[in-house]
Amino acid sequence: MREFDFLEPRSVPEASRMLADLGDECRVMAGGTALLLAMRQRMAAPSHVVSAMQLEGMRGISFDPRRGLRIGALARHAELARSESVRRHYPTIAAMAEQVANPQVRNQGTLGGNLCYADPATDPPGCLMAHGAQVVLGSARGERVLSIEEFLLDYYVTALEPDELLVEIRVPVPQPDAYGRYTRFLRTAAEHRPLANVCLVARREGALCREARLVVGASVPIPGRLGRAEEFLRGRHIDPMVAAEVADIVAADIEPISDARGSADFRRDMVRVACRRTIAELFGLNGEEI
Repeated sequence: MREFDFLEPRSVPEASRMLADLGDECRVMAGGTALLLAMRQRMAAPSHVVSAMQLEGMRGISFDPRRGLRIGALARHAELARSESVRRHYPTIAAMAEQVANPQVRNQGTLGGNLCYADPATDPPGCLMAHGAQVVLGSARGERVLSIEEFLLDYYVTALEPDELLVEIRVPVPQPDAYGRYTRFLRTAAEHRPLANVCLVARREGALCREARLVVGASVPIPGRLGRAEEFLRGRHIDPMVAAEVADIVAADIEPISDARGSADFRRDMVRVACRRTIAELFGLNGEEI
């Protein structure tokens, strides 16, 4: 690891100006779980590290009945999992946060850092996308708001401009008849990076699905909604046969990646299984009423 200057701005505009002045020679650090590993492995060698940890406006988790959930970008995964507001109003997000990586990462890593790193094999992006989340990007020029779909562009690539920071995440107020489930598949019990994950948020009345948002992640370059499957679910009474049909549609519509962790065909099969299980759990097809 090469020597670097550690900078501690006290405001988002100050941090933005540092990023603009230093350009490619600097990196932003929040929890540091990904950046420090990359620096130790010499995958990144910045001359300056701009710490976000003094930016108090990027902390906190709060819920407003009219505006929804606000998650500061510096909120740690463990804070998200423990938050009373999240557990009460967004239990699927809390359940997802409880599973991120391992205890060390959950207690040090931040949600904003996770999203900015844009690792395809992670948990939060797809779950937040299924909940209709947006990100707020700040700089000395002001703020702009993007959906998660607009923010994530490709493998490890986001829509962040060079002088911007991710300031907060916003999740809209859930519908009273909306329920969600998040499912992840690990290649081995010891592995903490999902090979596939599925999040389904649906408005339901008993077995009737009124509306659905279905997102697949980890097995694809960036998480994405499955429009054809969502439309198939709309207005249907869900039974095991429908769940299997939806899972087949999802498996056919994704373009899975193939690498050392799993072939495209294997990932497609695991997404099919995860999707069927997610639908079954959400609609009580396993003998469990939601």
